[in-house]
Amino acid sequence: MKAKQQTPDFHTPPALRIPAGNSTPPPGHPAIDVGYKIWIHIITRKASQMLLAILLTACCGSALAQTTVARQYQVSYLDSLGGTNSRGNSINNRGWMAGFSLLSGNQNRHATLWRDGSILDLGTLGGPDKNSSVPWPVKNNRGIIAGISQTDTPEPNRERWSCWAFFSGPNREGYTCLGFVWQDGVMKGLPPLPGGNNSFATGANNKGQVVGWAENGVHDGTCTEPQVLQFHPVIWEPGTTPIQKLPLISGDTSGAATAINNRGQVVGISGTCDQAVGRYTAKHAVLWDQGRVIPIGSLGADLWNTPMSINQHGDIVGFAGTDPADIAGDRLQAFIWTRKHGMARLDRLPDHTYNQANAINERGQVVGFSCPADFDCRAFLWEKDVMKNLNDLIAPGFNGILLNAQDINDHGEITGRAFDPATGQLRAYVAVPVSVRASETNKMAPSTALRANLVLPEDVRQALRRYRGLLVNANLLP
Repeated sequence: MKAKQQTPDFHTPPALRIPAGNSTPPPGHPAIDVGYKIWIHIITRKASQMLLAILLTACCGSALAQTTVARQYQVSYLDSLGGTNSRGNSINNRGWMAGFSLLSGNQNRHATLWRDGSILDLGTLGGPDKNSSVPWPVKNNRGIIAGISQTDTPEPNRERWSCWAFFSGPNREGYTCLGFVWQDGVMKGLPPLPGGNNSFATGANNKGQVVGWAENGVHDGTCTEPQVLQFHPVIWEPGTTPIQKLPLISGDTSGAATAINNRGQVVGISGTCDQAVGRYTAKHAVLWDQGRVIPIGSLGADLWNTPMSINQHGDIVGFAGTDPADIAGDRLQAFIWTRKHGMARLDRLPDHTYNQANAINERGQVVGFSCPADFDCRAFLWEKDVMKNLNDLIAPGFNGILLNAQDINDHGEITGRAFDPATGQLRAYVAVPVSVRASETNKMAPSTALRANLVLPEDVRQALRRYRGLLVNANLLP
């Protein structure tokens, strides 16, 4: 995409404007003499001002450059619930961050809220040995958090369901999983469609509408074992309003809603049942607007086309397949979609083969992550048509590597997951924009160079790979 070029506004300076009204010269003074005197005075004054500006620039240019400020990010780790792996996936304009943390022993994860300098375990819809998480950028400023949680009910069809890819430990499957909404200390399960057993919640707007997907009772032949039942994109309205099913693209059997803005615009996917996690369920990336389902395009393949976030302007970001043969999703491409330009690719970082856009704020800033073939991934920030490695923007004082950026709020604050080389842990972080004088940016060079030369350990790179669902049968670090 090309950034709009702003045309400079070359208005006539006030000193050069000839006043309107009676321009007749006084008696005995020829008009031409008056005109010349006015213009000579004006030209002399303007020439003096221009000369002064030139001299100031020439003499003081280097001093002015030293006072120029650049934006960097002050990065801090967030506490965990006792485990060695955590990630911030959502940050609202109040500075609330939500995601997950492994518990002590690393056997399961719980949905986690970081706010006002403290950490809160949101619990589960089952016992403490069950899993829960806030896996998506929620985008709600009223204190509503949407996520997923296992229950204590055994899964009657022995499905893994969509939640399995976002959970940890020996109990990551075998139980039903429901989307939840959490507010004021209370977690409430969100029901599936009639006949279904499972649901999944992703986002919530400031009206209290929650989106996601839910099973119905239809046994679908397009499902890939162990998935059995088809599922549809849904909105759970606040209060007692029944669950609302959203329409699919004609011919499709399953789909999911992934994000909603305050205008009620919803984005998501439409396709076949498949494995209930991306791939062919994401045959079409879609926008639901005023009751209509609208395909928003692709990047050359009918799989993995997944919107992740939509802002109040209706701008959408996510990732898409680029090769019909890329079943595993090794070469996915981040995209941005606008009504004016349609779907456009967001560049990967140099020498990388995969990237994913996770969130967009009201200023059009986009965050995500980019990976080479060996999944030595890095977080990125995209703004004004420029792709930046977020690690290159870290202010002094942080020792880690930012692996992914999951969400960004309207203040430019970012959350995600980082690798801590001192402990070997994967840790949630928050990055807050700060202004740094240009004369101080050279202090960043040693830590920036160290990060650039550090290769992630093999188990961490495999964990990042499995995060994308690529090694679904491997028993790897979650």
